[in-house]
Amino acid sequence: MKYRNLTVLTSDLGLIFDIRRFSIHDGPGIRTTVFFKGCPLSCWWCHNPEGQSRAVELWWRENRCLRCNACLSSCPQGAISWQGERAATDETLCALCGNCVAACPAEARQLIGRQMTVAEVMAAIEKDLPFYDESGGGVTFSGGEPLLQPHFLLELLQACKAKELHTALDTCGFAAWEALEAVRPYVDVFLYDVKVMDDQAHQKYTGVSNRLILRNLRRLAEGGCRLALRVPLIPGVNDSPQELRQLGEFAASLPGMPPIDLLPYHQTALGKYERLRVEYLLPDVHPPSPQALDSAAGILREYGLQVRIAGQAAEVPRQKILP
Repeated sequence: MKYRNLTVLTSDLGLIFDIRRFSIHDGPGIRTTVFFKGCPLSCWWCHNPEGQSRAVELWWRENRCLRCNACLSSCPQGAISWQGERAATDETLCALCGNCVAACPAEARQLIGRQMTVAEVMAAIEKDLPFYDESGGGVTFSGGEPLLQPHFLLELLQACKAKELHTALDTCGFAAWEALEAVRPYVDVFLYDVKVMDDQAHQKYTGVSNRLILRNLRRLAEGGCRLALRVPLIPGVNDSPQELRQLGEFAASLPGMPPIDLLPYHQTALGKYERLRVEYLLPDVHPPSPQALDSAAGILREYGLQVRIAGQAAEVPRQKILP
């Protein structure tokens, strides 16, 4: 079967939208998390919507704007104009040159995404080598979806292993098996996202089927890879007893019965959608209550699974599984 959205980026440069230091929720210990731009899914609740597009984007923070017109006068394309109180950018004219970003005294404008070499990313990673050693931490590759840039990801993983760094890959699993097979010798733990078990609901809320995702997950488990399943718990989407029992049955059937991290739904990314001028599709959904989280965890534990609430992936023991 051919899947749409699997087209990968093959440049020697990687498209990165953030490198976050001192992360404690993306694997064991203190970590540096590298965020790859581009994702084959379009989850309604995505907390990194700036990571979905496979291209550099421009966003604007209205609350920082001084209405000084510096951006208008700096744009060689004439792409910026006032629309009411908004300094709007005509995307058909914008060349993403970054002149307006440099000209803005309040940093209200920002380019999301930067092309980087392996050496540049590694230079950022290596700033925190002492913290990795002291805490048992390392590097996590996240996104977006890192496997959309498989060649660049592989080179980074190999560079990390040359430095004997612990590596984690946060992935949605919607990728060609060949891409996963190539990187798995260099990944110490896969932080594997499982969004929704019902395939029709998965297609509705993410834009793709979950069949490839679940098949890849099983193959990794059968290959002896260390895994932690990350499940965003979203009221009205994937929190029904039926959905949770389907998840529990599937996870318990995997070799090694990987632990599950329940990630409570939140709306902290709403401002990002506003800056990107993208509609947020779950405006009326509220975070699950502590009782709902405990109930969901209880259902999953009936299957003998280890369940952690609030995404405490830092509890994943540091252990190298693959040679």
